Amino acid sequence: MKTSIFTPRFLFITATIILAAISRVLPHPPNFTPIGAMALFGGACFVNKKITFIIPLLAMFISDCILELIAGIGFHDTIIYVYASFALITLIGINIRNNAKANNIILASLISSVLFFAITNFGVWAATGFAFGMKGLLNTYIIAIPFYGNTPFGSFFVNTVIGDIFYCGILFGSLYLAKIKFPALRAA
Repeated sequence: MKTSIFTPRFLFITATIILAAISRVLPHPPNFTPIGAMALFGGACFVNKKITFIIPLLAMFISDCILELIAGIGFHDTIIYVYASFALITLIGINIRNNAKANNIILASLISSVLFFAITNFGVWAATGFAFGMKGLLNTYIIAIPFYGNTPFGSFFVNTVIGDIFYCGILFGSLYLAKIKFPALRAA
């Protein structure tokens, strides 16, 4: 007899990721989004390897479609780099799966933010032809740090770090609290 993947835990994790993805359409500072947290959470919490990637990627894709329809910002020239970094962040989540404690989640979140920054800005450099060569790539990274100027939420990179940590707290914290109240959500 084959067991169903549609357990209460699976449904809770999936619903949490979907809610996080939907939150992307709400007003927020630039790059203060749940993208990295969704990937880490999916990687750390889903047991089925295919589902680990499919659910978070599908949730992000659907939210990108909604963003495209609402504001014309869901898809862009470097979206493939966003999805590539998302998949790699999911692998980081898989690495902390058996030891998803607060300090490991925070460290994984910080590593994910740096990875996202490095990959997506590499994509900007590759797509725009901004001064090819190592010097051009380095300049792209330097320019990307304070991208939005001197506003409280002015740096895409800082917003990514803060957003990743914040949303990891929300996603992992909600599962932690739910497991206390509902034992069926604990891993088998």
